[in-house]
Amino acid sequence: MSRPVLLDLFCGAGGAAMGYHRAGFDVVGVDIEPQPRYPFRFIQADVMDILEERTQRLVPPWWRFDAIHASPPCQQYTPLRARQAWKEYPDLIAPVRAALQRVETHVGTPFVIENVPNAPLNHYITLCGGMFGLRTYRHRRFETSWLMFKPHHPAHVAKTSTKKRRSLFDAGYHISITGDVGSWLGPACMGIDWMHGNELSQSIPPAYTQYIGTQLMAVLS
Repeated sequence: MSRPVLLDLFCGAGGAAMGYHRAGFDVVGVDIEPQPRYPFRFIQADVMDILEERTQRLVPPWWRFDAIHASPPCQQYTPLRARQAWKEYPDLIAPVRAALQRVETHVGTPFVIENVPNAPLNHYITLCGGMFGLRTYRHRRFETSWLMFKPHHPAHVAKTSTKKRRSLFDAGYHISITGDVGSWLGPACMGIDWMHGNELSQSIPPAYTQYIGTQLMAVLS
């Protein structure tokens, strides 16, 4: 029996993709930037151009996907934006949602939209590294086109470091994954062992989308 195929939009280096793969999906990623470490099939393209063209036509083969995940740029809503308040960042959540809703209406494809806390998502759940035994909390919101069930959210009892990460990690601290953190924090804090530097800070732990993907599998079946 063939595996269902998920389209991973704004895919980055593949944190979300790996979770869906572990949940049983084949994954195809799309991003405007080259992603040499993306672990699955990758297409370099402007996601918004693709959505505009294909959602007008809704023709195969592009929409021969069983599900869609989208992680639009988050800089508009991240607290770190205050450090660069003079910069303009795209706000793509609303147009991406509108495009994915058109796809769902016409061909029945369920979708997920992921973004940071404070992002204007609808009917979302928030996932946290503490839910999955990771050494970072890293809250992320997930809007889904079906009813999602949220796991228990344990209390944040570990101290979190943004500086002196290596020494404080050894002392038992959780780590905030921001900026170029190298790759050594990836396995324990993110469940990721193939990314470098800033790729980690732009990613989400695969455990999050494995959890979502397991429920998505039930929806598809």
